[in-house]
Amino acid sequence: MTQHWQELLPVDHYLVSSDGLLHDYDRKVLSFLYQPLIGSTCFSLYMTLWAQLEENRLYSTPSTHHSLMNLMDMNLKSIYNARLKLEGIGLLKTFVRTEDDVRSFVYELRPPLTPEQFFLDGMLNIYLYKKIGKNQYMRLKQFFSDEKIKKDKHYNEITKQFQDVFASANLPSIQHKEEMIQKLHYERDMQFIGRNEQKSVKITESVFDFDLLLAGLKESLVPKKAFHPKVKEAISKLAFLYGIDPIQMKNIVVSALSIDNEIDIEELRKSARDWYQFEYQDNLPSLVDRIQPVVHHTQANEPKTKEEELIHYLETTSPRQLLVDISGGAEPSKTDLQMIENVMFNQKLLPGVVNVLIQYVMLKTDMKLSKSYVEKIASHWSRKKIKTVKEAMELAKNEHRQYMEWAQGKKESRGNNKKTPIRIEKLPSWFIKQKQEVDQQQSVQNDEADFEMKKRNLEKKLKKYKSGGES
Repeated sequence: MTQHWQELLPVDHYLVSSDGLLHDYDRKVLSFLYQPLIGSTCFSLYMTLWAQLEENRLYSTPSTHHSLMNLMDMNLKSIYNARLKLEGIGLLKTFVRTEDDVRSFVYELRPPLTPEQFFLDGMLNIYLYKKIGKNQYMRLKQFFSDEKIKKDKHYNEITKQFQDVFASANLPSIQHKEEMIQKLHYERDMQFIGRNEQKSVKITESVFDFDLLLAGLKESLVPKKAFHPKVKEAISKLAFLYGIDPIQMKNIVVSALSIDNEIDIEELRKSARDWYQFEYQDNLPSLVDRIQPVVHHTQANEPKTKEEELIHYLETTSPRQLLVDISGGAEPSKTDLQMIENVMFNQKLLPGVVNVLIQYVMLKTDMKLSKSYVEKIASHWSRKKIKTVKEAMELAKNEHRQYMEWAQGKKESRGNNKKTPIRIEKLPSWFIKQKQEVDQQQSVQNDEADFEMKKRNLEKKLKKYKSGGES
């Protein structure tokens, strides 16, 4: 997988454009609604690009990414990762042109959703609720809304229509008719300054198998015409949000069917939310990367060895799915899920790195996830700034002796003086392979040392023999 320096260099030029005017009110929306989800780095990048736009214009002057790095006091990798998050949440579009091996970028800032669109989104609002909690969520909802003026039956509308107020007079003969037509004509190479209506975050339909869903639903039960674009968009979004597969989604769709054989989107959202909270004890999903971010993949080519296959698996699997696979299909416990979620949030570890941690700890401690042991190793990896699966595997190999001491210290601290049987610890295959290589190398070294010792002994005997012969 390509690294950030293959996609972006400090010498690459860029300019900032805007998909419509950005208003001061947008700052409040970005600060209070988006920033908790995307983080301060992404927020800072958006605001910096916005500041580079000239007042009331749609384009900035060209600049280099090196100047942006200096301006934000940030390395290029952080800027690139922040850019990807802004793109993913719908706040940025990126365009690139390569000419004579020189790249030029256009960063098109997109206005945020309106508060109404955000709070009724069905996905972003749930992530925000989970992130900031009920009290803060309700405070923000109140901040961005106001009471409606109640117009009861005693109010009668007396608004006049256009034709009631204005009249069209006969136009005098117009001189220079061709010139007038030319002035009225829309110029294609110009763009009017205005504000376009923003659309909510899109989840592509390719992430959900609609063919499998439709195959499970009989035509007589749910007609295909009920799956119009808005319904399919809602299903894709809910499937991503709650991790619902097509088999489970079938029952949720049926429960949202109206008497007119139409799928009620609000009922669909409610049914999906109820399903998730029943499955996960009234919890709501968090906004975390479901799998290792693409920018931190290291297995770019088709896996050829067992270790490369494992790296690919750990990079393309969520920690929750890994726990399911390890347990043979059984759902992980609430305690284990909360522990892993806390590690990802508190220690800022990426999903692929967490996968390596889960596999290492479970195979080393008889398939158990000890909270203190997991958190201690996670804290170490966080301080070492481990970002990739390969880095995590290498560190686990190098620090294995230290981790064994931590585990042994934990056992001794229990105060149990009873003699326990010695157990041969299980270890991941990638670790065993490396250990075998070390053992083999050690064996060669031992043989060499033994040979040298025998050689020295033989030389001593020969020397003694020669000295005795001379005497």
